[in-house]
Amino acid sequence: MAGTVVFDLDGTLADTSGDLIAAANACFHARGLGALLDPVEDALIAFHGGRAMLRAGYARLPGDTILPPGAEDEDYPRLLGHYGQAIAIHTRLYPGAEAALDRLADAGHRLAVCTNKPAALAETLLRELGIRDRFAAMIGADTLPVRKPDPRPYQAAVQGAGGALGRSFLVGDTETDRKTATAAGVRVALVAFGPEGAGLARLAPEAMLRHYDDLPELAEEWLAG
Repeated sequence: MAGTVVFDLDGTLADTSGDLIAAANACFHARGLGALLDPVEDALIAFHGGRAMLRAGYARLPGDTILPPGAEDEDYPRLLGHYGQAIAIHTRLYPGAEAALDRLADAGHRLAVCTNKPAALAETLLRELGIRDRFAAMIGADTLPVRKPDPRPYQAAVQGAGGALGRSFLVGDTETDRKTATAAGVRVALVAFGPEGAGLARLAPEAMLRHYDDLPELAEEWLAG
């Protein structure tokens, strides 16, 4: 019997860290500060959001550097603007993701996205990656008044896809996704191929996903019967 598989986006379906960090560095360059973040070493920071990247960059400035009051609030919308203009330059789907989506759909499962990325940016990125049509629902950070780990965005994603909460699960890559699944009363599979890798096992997910090739079988196990 078919169910609903809900995906996080950044760090789960696609490695978006390079383009996210480029957007943050564009803000730093505009202030004459140079590139404060490294696209490889700081990949994990990127998946904690734009403000986290800005704060991480500011924290690396010499002690005598003076930033104007409200620098973060000024730079955050600028970061989103830079990112929206170059959203899929370095971003790539994780290996096997697209094939897994096709296999899940062929098995009759409904697919949805639930992300803390602003909805307009998420829609744009999914289109750029050529996979928007795979998903029956897409819930972003600003679709509802609340965002993950509140369970309501997840619930809205399942409902929007025409599914039932009790026959659904989440695929994610962060503690936020773990907490979202717990709050919604569903299982979560955390990916072992993102920046944190196997270290996510510390969050005690119901499954660690080593490769997208393993997802259709997991869905069959969790959603069958």
